[in-house]
Amino acid sequence: MTSPTLGRDTDQSQSPSSWPDVPSQSLPFWVRRWGALVAEVSLVAVSGLIPFTLGVVSNRSSQPVPLNPVVRVTSQTVAATLGIPVRDRSPKVAPLTNLFWSGALLLPMVVGGWQLYLLAKRGQTLPKLWFGVQVVNPNGSPPGWGRAISREFIGRWGMTLGIAYGLWQVTGAYPNLLILGALSGVTLLGDALIAKRFQGRTGHDLLAGTSVQEAPPILVFNPFTNYDWVAEDDGVHAIVITPETGKQEFNLWAWMRQHPGLTLIIVSSASLAAVLGTFVGTQIYIQNQANRREFQQQDNEVFLALVSKLSPNASTDVAQKRGAILALGAIKDPRAIPLLVDLLAQEGNPVLIDVTQQALVSTGPEALPHLRRLNQALKNDLDSMQFGAENQEKQLTGRRQQATQRAIAKILKVYGGFIHNTDLSRIDLGQNTTPPVQFTLVLEQTDLSGINFRNTNLTKASLKNSRFASAGEDGRLETFDDWVSDLSGADLTEADLTGAFLSNTLLKYSNFLKANLNKANLSSSDLTGANFSKAQLLGSNLQGANLTDAKFTGAELASANLSNTNLKTARFSEAKAPGANFQSSNLKQANFKNTDVSAVNFTGANLQEADLTSAKLTGSNFKNARLQDANLKNANLSLVNFQGAKLDGTNFKGAIFVSSQQNKPDQFITTSEDMSKSNRLKKVDFSNAINLDNNQIQYICAQGGIHPDCPPPEGKK
Repeated sequence: MTSPTLGRDTDQSQSPSSWPDVPSQSLPFWVRRWGALVAEVSLVAVSGLIPFTLGVVSNRSSQPVPLNPVVRVTSQTVAATLGIPVRDRSPKVAPLTNLFWSGALLLPMVVGGWQLYLLAKRGQTLPKLWFGVQVVNPNGSPPGWGRAISREFIGRWGMTLGIAYGLWQVTGAYPNLLILGALSGVTLLGDALIAKRFQGRTGHDLLAGTSVQEAPPILVFNPFTNYDWVAEDDGVHAIVITPETGKQEFNLWAWMRQHPGLTLIIVSSASLAAVLGTFVGTQIYIQNQANRREFQQQDNEVFLALVSKLSPNASTDVAQKRGAILALGAIKDPRAIPLLVDLLAQEGNPVLIDVTQQALVSTGPEALPHLRRLNQALKNDLDSMQFGAENQEKQLTGRRQQATQRAIAKILKVYGGFIHNTDLSRIDLGQNTTPPVQFTLVLEQTDLSGINFRNTNLTKASLKNSRFASAGEDGRLETFDDWVSDLSGADLTEADLTGAFLSNTLLKYSNFLKANLNKANLSSSDLTGANFSKAQLLGSNLQGANLTDAKFTGAELASANLSNTNLKTARFSEAKAPGANFQSSNLKQANFKNTDVSAVNFTGANLQEADLTSAKLTGSNFKNARLQDANLKNANLSLVNFQGAKLDGTNFKGAIFVSSQQNKPDQFITTSEDMSKSNRLKKVDFSNAINLDNNQIQYICAQGGIHPDCPPPEGKK
């Protein structure tokens, strides 16, 4: 390899290097080095952040489509690695969002790959070029692909983030992402601080055998300037010829010729081992296949013998059929479950229907998919029989339906906590009163986490203290591997869910009409559009839940915790929620007409455009709440705290600030006790509130509130 060094003389007055100077060259070397790193990371991050943001903004479509599988799998993999909970595992987005998010996944890979290519071939990414730094190998040349990959993927990010992630898992800090970020910062800083002891070479430089040095400044040459080469002969003599030294490669054929005896022994031993291994493996395989065929033959003979006893033409009595059915439930034949389900769908003898149900329970969770399909078919038959079927036929079909319900309920009870990801959507497990018997689902204190009850009928079910969400293999709730049930669209009318654990579950548009949810935990659940009309929610926990457009008409919510929840456009008409907690919740456009929300905590809540007409708000706390354009017409505001509240456009028409002891609607202030001064309205600005009458303004002014009609303080005019 040759590296010429030529001298040339230039006129500095016309030197192109004076075109303009690079500002980064005036900065200290370590500043430029760190600046290049920040610019590299920012370049990749921005390339993904911009299309992702555009996708979020454009995610509005009346006809959404499934998320790109690659994007979905990538997001789920990241969530699983970082322990981020993912509620919707089959998301749908707008078509344009799919395009942008696919770009958000692809662009960072393209930008990062291009920067890696530049680093391998030139030793400079674009930011390193801008900041005048360069990565070189021990010979002073660009690092090449091997060193570049080792430096970036293994040294800089792989080892540092791997150590941080390992510490995060081992120390019990999982799944706190703030701690993971802090640990990652510490490991990256530690990798950088190694440079103090190794002449500016960081940990990833030592691993890859590279170093970072000053790069020549970027010169912008004047095309109109000619250069005169001088001392050309000296330049030619200065050419340094570097001899190339190649290392000898191992030649297998040459080694075999030099060691023929050892080669023969190795080849013979390997051949013998291969022959013996093949022979022994073949014999084992043949014997296993023969044993399997023999067992299959025996099982087949048993199965056929049992089936013959259940044939319509068989002369066996009910007792023999009963024994055959129970035996089918005990054998491990894949044909047994479909056969038992078919028997249940066709059997007319009530005794054999019950026996078949017991046999299906014995088969375990494997029977659930078959029972689900039969349940749906029988439900459809019952619905069609409402339009003119004989009573006896209805009762028989109802009995078969009850048998499927009992079988499913028993399997759920026996195998609760071990049947995650079971699909029981769109089936009927509601109370069945078809004579001569009836069915009511009772699964109290049962682990039902991870089961799909989407659009399932669970009316009047007893589910006291049952769990619908549990931790996965990591033993921690609210992480990616949690088993979370989906009850979206389920009918839970009059169901008993007292003390049930429904945290983080999917409950979109579920029906809880007249249900009992006292002391139930529904925190962080998705309850969009859920119906809680006339439901009991005393002391329940809905903290952090999404209750957009939920209905609480006539519900009992005393002492319920609804802090930090999204209750936009929720309806609470005629509800009773004394002592409830709505702190920092979004109640924009919520409807509280004629609602009892006395002694309620609305601190920091967003009540913009909320309708609190005729609401009972005695003793409630609206400190720092946003009540712009809210309607408080005829509301009872006795002892209400408005400190720090935003009241622009708030309608106070007919609102009662002080309770009248004589309960006369036309008497605003009756006694001197009512005028006792407090801090509840002190410095509260009512200037932009609307429909305040003179009595209300007088009371506000007496309590230290602010209004243009208030008289100036004493001593000021």
